[in-house]
Amino acid sequence: MNFDTIIIGGGMAGLTCALRCLETGLKTAVIASGQSALHFSSGSIDVLSRTPQGKQVTQPFAELENFKNQYPNHPYGKLNTSCIVNALNWYQETLRNAGVSLTSHQSHHNHMRLTPLGTFKPTWLSQEFVHQFPLLLNEQSFAKLVLVSLDGFRDFQPELAADNLKQLDAFKHTDIKTANVELNAFKQLTRNHCELRSIDLARIIKDENQLSELAMSLLKHANKDDLVVIPAIFGTDNGLELLSKLQSMTGLRLCEVPTMPPSLLGIRLEEAMLRQFTRQGGTLIRGTQVIKGEFDSTENSNSTENKALTLKKIYTNSMADMPLSAKQFLLASGSFFSQGLKSDTHSISEPIFNLDMHHPSVRSEWYSPQFFDQNPHPFLAMGVETDEQFRPRINNRLVENLYCAGAVLAHYNPIFEGNGSGVAISTGYFAAQQIITNAQHQTHCTNNNNAEVLL
Repeated sequence: MNFDTIIIGGGMAGLTCALRCLETGLKTAVIASGQSALHFSSGSIDVLSRTPQGKQVTQPFAELENFKNQYPNHPYGKLNTSCIVNALNWYQETLRNAGVSLTSHQSHHNHMRLTPLGTFKPTWLSQEFVHQFPLLLNEQSFAKLVLVSLDGFRDFQPELAADNLKQLDAFKHTDIKTANVELNAFKQLTRNHCELRSIDLARIIKDENQLSELAMSLLKHANKDDLVVIPAIFGTDNGLELLSKLQSMTGLRLCEVPTMPPSLLGIRLEEAMLRQFTRQGGTLIRGTQVIKGEFDSTENSNSTENKALTLKKIYTNSMADMPLSAKQFLLASGSFFSQGLKSDTHSISEPIFNLDMHHPSVRSEWYSPQFFDQNPHPFLAMGVETDEQFRPRINNRLVENLYCAGAVLAHYNPIFEGNGSGVAISTGYFAAQQIITNAQHQTHCTNNNNAEVLL
């Protein structure tokens, strides 16, 4: 099977690159081994919450102007700020076309999103029903905060969230109430309704009668001047439509909050991208892992490196005798969570191609002695070393037609810095731009050669 581009990884970075490549007509395949980290994400897009040195960030793009000088090895340090802005603008437009609206705060600053534990995290873009709290939390515009869940739902505990909110100075004088709602549909279940997860509840609420019952229950606990916090239990296909309907039926201001995993807000982004990918003619290969690649040496290439490598084919565990070929590749296999990186007692490795890595050789330097340390754990910034175009090396030999994007990259800490989605989108988009440019150049050269033959 031959393609123009093969993307290894079906998460945020991989699908960003894939969708951008498809827009220009490149024959593109995505190989996704299983669930991506989006199933565990907030569904918001973090660009930069704090610098690697721990400085809190209000305006991400203003801060990013200094990254090239201060953090040249950081993924953002290899990109122009205009490229990051273009990538995020493109992503917003692409998701809007896929039915998911993402917006930033009207102040053009980071805003706060509420977590299921009743804490706050800064972010840049959020979905339509995720309330955008200002960075200064005491600048609120609601009379009361009402935290609602469905009776027995384990993945969002409104009482716990309310207790944590009351510990914050900004909410000490805010009226905070909690409520648990029970639906009649629970009585017809053959299993205990306390075993239901967010995906199960989404199927129940699809029923118009249950949605109406939920609307009536909410009106018993809240009025139009309140902010009603409700867990993300609305589906990934028509969930936003149901939320709009619920808001219209009640007149209430709703705030959708991600639950403990699985997170429907994150899955909503993934499924929207996958729908766009398949609609536009992309090839999706799911449930298989890439196990190795086949390389050629390219001593006479345009590379300044001697004996650079070209990736020709890849092999998967389910199609061992049927290699997949492409002109260009992207590795967006994620970090340790997605098995894009692996570790043993003495080393950390990239398991598919054995790419050159960045990590300390001494294991004790991989982590901080205290789990809840103020400083980030070093292993979270370990990953694949790349050049300025995000191309990796194998034994210091450049792989000319392989790019890397997202969490597999070294020199940034997505948890500490609050930039996981931003790095994934911007590096995936940048890689796509390189792939597109190379493809256009190859086409131009082919056309010129054909013209010479005709002459």
